[in-house]
Amino acid sequence: MSTKNTAQVLIDGKIIKLSGYESEEYLQKVAAYINGKIAEFSEVPGYNRLPTETKQTLLSLNVADDYFKARAQAELFEEDSQSKDKEMYDLKHDLIALQIQIDAFKKDLEQAKLDKQGLSGQIDKLDDDIKEFLR
Repeated sequence: MSTKNTAQVLIDGKIIKLSGYESEEYLQKVAAYINGKIAEFSEVPGYNRLPTETKQTLLSLNVADDYFKARAQAELFEEDSQSKDKEMYDLKHDLIALQIQIDAFKKDLEQAKLDKQGLSGQIDKLDDDIKEFLR
């Protein structure tokens, strides 16, 4: 099991101690994300005059919205990946079937060449027999 990491991060001007099994860099990245969201809201007129509880609720709703959009996007990527995997499987199957056909055609071609050689030999023998007969 991983060791628990602790990091002091700055969120909305306050130093907060975060702990988790993720790396310290990851914890700092999460804090930076939250700070970015707070900065976005701070630019909205009237946001800073709202009660703290309302600000926290808006921030939570916005983060949840980001989460659900990211999850929906991940599901689309997963579906696309599965579709591409199936397509690749089908293409490999088709490739194998075509390779088997090519091998069969090569075998047929070799047999046709042997048959042609045999028939050419028979034709030459018949030509010789006809020439002998006509003499």
